[in-house]
Amino acid sequence: MDYVQLGRTGLQVSQLCLGCMSYGAPGWEVHPWVLNETDAKPFLYQALDLGINFFDTADYYSAGASEEILGNVLLQARPRDELVIATKVGLYMSQKPNGRGLSRKHILEGIDASLKRLKTDYVDLYYIHRLDGVTPMEETLEAFNDVVRAGKVMYLGCSSVWTREFVKMREMQRHDGWAQFVAMQNFYNLCYREEEREMIPYCLEEGVALVPWSPIARGFLAGNRPRNGTATTRGKTDKMSADFFGTKQDYAILAQVDKAASRLGVKSAQVALAWTLARGVTSPIIGATKPHHLSDAVGALDIVLDDRTVSALERPYNPRPVMGHQ
Repeated sequence: MDYVQLGRTGLQVSQLCLGCMSYGAPGWEVHPWVLNETDAKPFLYQALDLGINFFDTADYYSAGASEEILGNVLLQARPRDELVIATKVGLYMSQKPNGRGLSRKHILEGIDASLKRLKTDYVDLYYIHRLDGVTPMEETLEAFNDVVRAGKVMYLGCSSVWTREFVKMREMQRHDGWAQFVAMQNFYNLCYREEEREMIPYCLEEGVALVPWSPIARGFLAGNRPRNGTATTRGKTDKMSADFFGTKQDYAILAQVDKAASRLGVKSAQVALAWTLARGVTSPIIGATKPHHLSDAVGALDIVLDDRTVSALERPYNPRPVMGHQ
């Protein structure tokens, strides 16, 4: 495993980030593929053994249970200074009036609750999960600056917003001398490339780390919903995946991925991930609920796609509506 800088910071992260939405409370949000702590533990140990030091979770995942699992497992397995832990704030933690959002109240209470669940004094990277459309940006950004100055957060990030919103927030942070966002966790894969228009060029120019979520399209590019065949459990039950992927264009892209994988003697998921890795990203977020998922992802680091293959993979894509901001 190689390590890279997180944008223009001095923080070193593994080339792959393990996403931990799949670890928590089985059945959460009607997701039967979510693993409990006992079943999740081998994957976290395997990730550490493979050299992954970067772990991504959120308070929202399984209503905090994902953070609890990381706190119970990671801190028992490695010293804190060897781990890079990212979490997020903003989505629903309860149906009460202040149970979600980016108010000062919710952020300050949210970071303390996350630290308690994670069993640590600080998180390395704290993301806005989604903008709430209500709280003034100034309030949110000042609260984020305060958690950094308090030593509870080392670096700040943001996930899936319009580029104009991200630029505005970073300029406000710069103007007021507040801690800036250093990472963007955006939605990006062969089936969804709208981020190439503005967000990715902006981040590359500004030195903002790209840590994309769903680099294999929530498993679609791994074949979890084949056009002619049986879908996996996640393929059958992941409503977001069903809403995002399954058009004629998507299946045309999948056909090219499968064709390239067959020719190279690798798996389709590895081709899709190799394509993402070559697009200037820092550390794509991968998931793992089966023993081969992590080893396959690490194997993708060694796959080099030639120009002809890349052209074939990209050819079926046409612009599509923006997704992933909700």
